[in-house]
Amino acid sequence: MPDLADATTAPAAAPSSDLFQPVGPTPDDVATRMVAMLLGAQEVLAVHAGDRLGWYRTLAQDGPTTSVDLARATGTHERYAREWLEHQAVAGFVTVDDDRAAAHERRYALTPGAAEVLTDHDSELFLGPLARMQVASLRAVDHLLDAYRTGGGVPWAALGADARESQAAVNRPFFLGSFVEEVVPAIPELHAHLSRGARVADVGCGEGWSSIAIARAFPGATVVGLDVDEPSVAAATRNAAAHGLADRVSFRGGDAAGAVGAFDVVTAFECVHDMPDPVGVLRAARAMVHDDGFVLVMDERTQERFTAPAGHVERLFYGYSLGVCLPDGMSQEGSVGTGTVMRPDVLAGYAQDAGFSGVEVLDVENDFFRFYRLVG
Repeated sequence: MPDLADATTAPAAAPSSDLFQPVGPTPDDVATRMVAMLLGAQEVLAVHAGDRLGWYRTLAQDGPTTSVDLARATGTHERYAREWLEHQAVAGFVTVDDDRAAAHERRYALTPGAAEVLTDHDSELFLGPLARMQVASLRAVDHLLDAYRTGGGVPWAALGADARESQAAVNRPFFLGSFVEEVVPAIPELHAHLSRGARVADVGCGEGWSSIAIARAFPGATVVGLDVDEPSVAAATRNAAAHGLADRVSFRGGDAAGAVGAFDVVTAFECVHDMPDPVGVLRAARAMVHDDGFVLVMDERTQERFTAPAGHVERLFYGYSLGVCLPDGMSQEGSVGTGTVMRPDVLAGYAQDAGFSGVEVLDVENDFFRFYRLVG
């Protein structure tokens, strides 16, 4: 993932009082930022089109190509393919061999950086699918506004395949790569459990890449993935079979709070903040694990307390909270309404209410995720 942890885009506001107004960006600053936001929004839609229509994939596979050849290869209309190529060229994602040539004769090529970020599904910099998540949220904007007015929600399932596939595609290289290669070895007790052939319950498994990664890296481990989203469970089952792991990785639909069985390890990757009843699920996790077992929670690496303005990462988390996670969590009656920006003290409170004796923040370096062990 890119290093955005220390980036900021606005000056810190001075303390407010009845005597003066807080210092902030000037109207020109705000106007400049609005134009940048508009450009970003337009480019997200163009990235989504290039992803879904196969334009990026074809450019990466076939090399420099004309709009005529790109349209023919992807079954799309040449005039739109040409406009998209020109847009991508002015945006800097592709190069053009001769900008003075006739429009239909110009040859375009993906830059190496764009090729990795937008087409290499094995790279941890593969972020192109994030456009799908944003588009899924935009499609639901009227429902989101209704939720903001009424206190209702927009469930994950309502965002459709774009949201589900986006999250899975972006997390896949992390789980198959640095999670098992760097994160797990940095947690010796967890590594020991998995190396001995642990039985693992993976709560909120999505399309299954965390479960599959554990089973691939630790041949003695067996994993049961649990998720309330049935299309995710179906996709996870297919993914495990495609990796030849159906004998050691299985998936179940339904609430983790209803799961039974004894496990050596229970994991919850980037899902506790979405849960309408996190205490109930964590209580179930505590019941599911052996007394000497390991409960691992991975969630967003938020600031430890609210401060504003903040950097890009915190802004990103709040954006996803407004558009995806908080409305999903609020879609069930009685939800605690956590949202993406779940700070460590909030998780500690949930864990305590679930019967755990403590929460340990693990010494794992990651710009986007924080890792916790729930104790006792």
